[in-house]
Amino acid sequence: MKELPEDFVYLPGYLDREAQVSLLETVRAGVAEAPLFTPIMPKTGKPMSVRMTNFGTLGWVTDKERGYRYQPMHPVTAKPWPAIPPVLLDMWHRLANYPKDPEACLVNFYGADARMGLHQDRDEKEFAAPVLSISLGDTCLFRIGGEERTGPAASLKLSSGDVVLLAGKSRLAFHGVTRIYPGTSTLLKGEGRVNLTLRRVNP
Repeated sequence: MKELPEDFVYLPGYLDREAQVSLLETVRAGVAEAPLFTPIMPKTGKPMSVRMTNFGTLGWVTDKERGYRYQPMHPVTAKPWPAIPPVLLDMWHRLANYPKDPEACLVNFYGADARMGLHQDRDEKEFAAPVLSISLGDTCLFRIGGEERTGPAASLKLSSGDVVLLAGKSRLAFHGVTRIYPGTSTLLKGEGRVNLTLRRVNP
């Protein structure tokens, strides 16, 4: 098995059950204000299998016409994104080892059949800041390799409450989610996984 990339940080069980329940309630309040939408792939116009929304001054979106980008408004409601909740800012301050606050928190909801192909998080202008990722709900199979899409990749099961950081030399590693394990968590009302990723967009 391939080893995890250098500088990649894996914190299993970082959030206990009580903290997970509290964070999920906070996320639901934000989603009520900025509803989940289905992102569309550039060029092909194919819908992604995840649904998503954002918190923060900027949010990551994609559509057929304009592609991947960050923007200050929800693409459906045309309203500004809700603020990043203080509990997530606190986690960033504890773990990110970066002096400035995140500008975006991408909220992805994975149903039982959702996937995320291998990709790099490179739509940001600031790669010195890590990407901090929090898992809630069902376990997923996470894959992470190097800076070449075709290189070998390591597999890691991420469970509810786990936290990872793509930092330093792992910041531009190709990574993705190849499967969800339905029913492995009772946190959500039904099956599925919520993934929160905190990002700094600008230097």
